[in-house]
Amino acid sequence: MKNFDDVPFCSECVSNISNIFKQLNQQQIEDLNYIKSCNFHKRGEIIYHEGNRPTGVYCVSKGIIKLYKTGIEGKEQIIRFAKKGDIIGYRSVLSTELACTTAKVIEDAVVCFIPSETWMEMLQNNSNFSMDVMRFACNELGKSNSFITDIAQKNVRERLAEILLYLKDDFGIDADGVLQISLTREELANITGTATESAIRLLSEFKDDKMIALNGRKIAILDENRLKKTANLY
Repeated sequence: MKNFDDVPFCSECVSNISNIFKQLNQQQIEDLNYIKSCNFHKRGEIIYHEGNRPTGVYCVSKGIIKLYKTGIEGKEQIIRFAKKGDIIGYRSVLSTELACTTAKVIEDAVVCFIPSETWMEMLQNNSNFSMDVMRFACNELGKSNSFITDIAQKNVRERLAEILLYLKDDFGIDADGVLQISLTREELANITGTATESAIRLLSEFKDDKMIALNGRKIAILDENRLKKTANLY
């Protein structure tokens, strides 16, 4: 890890991203810009570990980070992905609990760190900011509840199709329909909740059915409607 020389200004992030920090007033933004620290992280680096006690909140200025829990025999269960504008680690700061996930960089990232004291002061002194943090937390909880329901009630084929659609909605696609996030087959399996071999087999089936196209780790969405039908989203 190293200090990132070109530190992003909070005012630029607030103006370019529709996130909770838009509720801060000018003085709070200036104070935050002075207090925060930013670092560049390469793919594979860990931001924080499950079971550790976070000393602050992290805001993703660039890149993609996966949040996962470690299960039996070290198998990862990916909970969600954080991208530009997302905050991570805030729940543990608010609840004063140990981190319940590990945060690992999967696309080179610039991450800003906000100390716990500063975070709590912003919450206490800005009610609109507090409300948006609460809405953000509730939205995450709703997604987690949906994910748990899918794991319990949908088969693997349905879950993988839904994951591909989720990645499209969350990260977008280029002009050729290629997902703007690159995941290994193991990572796709981990977020779907299945074995890597099963994910590989199903991706091959989706390709044969002309729902997707594969080029290494790149996945292009060819038939979104059939994916939705496969995911039982109709």
